[in-house]
Amino acid sequence: MSPTPWFVSAAVLLVALVPCGLVALRGDATNRLVGLQMGTVVTTMLLAVLAQAFRRPAFHDLPLTLALLAFGATIVFTRFLERWL
Repeated sequence: MSPTPWFVSAAVLLVALVPCGLVALRGDATNRLVGLQMGTVVTTMLLAVLAQAFRRPAFHDLPLTLALLAFGATIVFTRFLERWL
């Protein structure tokens, strides 16, 4: 059984999370914020691809919710890091 293109793209997106995590863990405050935002975007796409791969339309709610909450999380994180930016 060969892997479907959905699972291959999910694996690629999972590998793409590694640089985002490295940037979020190392670097100055501005780079950490960029790494967090990029990690959120990649995770949202990964969840959407996995929902499509498993053919579960109800699972599309999770990436949609994550995308909506990511903006607020960025505002809170920026407010927290305001003294160092």
